[in-house]
Amino acid sequence: MKRSIKIAVAAAIALSSTSAFATNGDHLIGMGAKARGMGGIGIGMSHGAESALVNPALITSVNGTEVSFGGTIFMPDVRTDLGTGEGSYDSAANLSVIPEVAIAQKASDNFYWGIGMFGVAGMGTDYRDANTAGMAYNNFHMVTNLQLMQFAVPLAYKSNGFSLGVAPVLQYGSLDINYDGSSTKGVAQDFGFGYNVGAAYEMSGLTVGASYKSAIDMSYTGQISAAMADFTGMMGFPNPGIADNLEQPAEIGIGASYKMGGSTFAVDYKQIKWSDAKGYKEFGWNDQNVIILGYQYTQDNWALRAGYNHAASPIKDQMMTNPLANTFNLLGFPATVENHYTVGGSLAFNKMTSVDLAYMYAPEVSDTYSSALPDGMGGFYMGNVTTKHSQQGVTAQLNFNF
Repeated sequence: MKRSIKIAVAAAIALSSTSAFATNGDHLIGMGAKARGMGGIGIGMSHGAESALVNPALITSVNGTEVSFGGTIFMPDVRTDLGTGEGSYDSAANLSVIPEVAIAQKASDNFYWGIGMFGVAGMGTDYRDANTAGMAYNNFHMVTNLQLMQFAVPLAYKSNGFSLGVAPVLQYGSLDINYDGSSTKGVAQDFGFGYNVGAAYEMSGLTVGASYKSAIDMSYTGQISAAMADFTGMMGFPNPGIADNLEQPAEIGIGASYKMGGSTFAVDYKQIKWSDAKGYKEFGWNDQNVIILGYQYTQDNWALRAGYNHAASPIKDQMMTNPLANTFNLLGFPATVENHYTVGGSLAFNKMTSVDLAYMYAPEVSDTYSSALPDGMGGFYMGNVTTKHSQQGVTAQLNFNF
């Protein structure tokens, strides 16, 4: 057991230096390969150790000790046209590796505990190599990168089919906003604390669950405030005085699953409170209502999964009331994809070892917002910025049961 924990921690540390680019806003649609294969299902259906950061009450499905570790290869495709007649630019931030490590153990007939370490959120674009020489308007070779990783210790109690769980959460985050003439001075980092709580009830093949994730306030010194000062200064706009806080929002959800023979049908609903989160609300992000449908078929030593995840984009065109926010949202943080289609499967080699795989596809969306850009002559250009965005992701996970 101690050796498994050391391996899991080493894997998380090794992978945590890579960036993530997520889907429901800046959140991954699901934690772990089983959940992602079902569109992100996890509030009302247990996935063993994987459930640590989704609904901690559901780690109670573990019969002994379960260790899961793996990761997601994430492949976003982002293109932006600033509407200046210069064509579109492709973001080079098109490949990320996101870590996933979890451990859960049944300590007694009623008590369970675990450890979860996941890359949970992030986003960014990379236009550093865009050919803008000689152009009056350009994308300033903008590079943005937000990375978030959470470490949690879920504790759960189960009696007569009813489970309660709580997970204190330590979050690490880093943010870099860089561009031509930037005064942001490199990557800023911070740690924040929060908690997840969950409940579940199982009866005759039916499982219902509920979860709440607290907001986690983060501050990235000299990033957001400096970027806003730079851009407003370049264009002669008044400085909006936005601080460096970027708070991960609170989230509330409910879910249910029903197992009938080898088939399991599941549905989750959750709301992500972007409009109350520091930083996001200043950039006009709206709350997201996320609907997830999932299906699993199991037989003998294998399983097949499919899922669908939908959430309207949290960013909207703020017209000319806030063209700078529009420019930053689409050029630097285009959290615009809405529909996600997933498939997955599992294969158990023996009672101890199994592997999970999942694939996610988010079709391309195109958004055009009013924008403000420096014109290179001490003024600014008012026009439209268009961003096209699609995503693919492949998740692999290895599980050990003792």
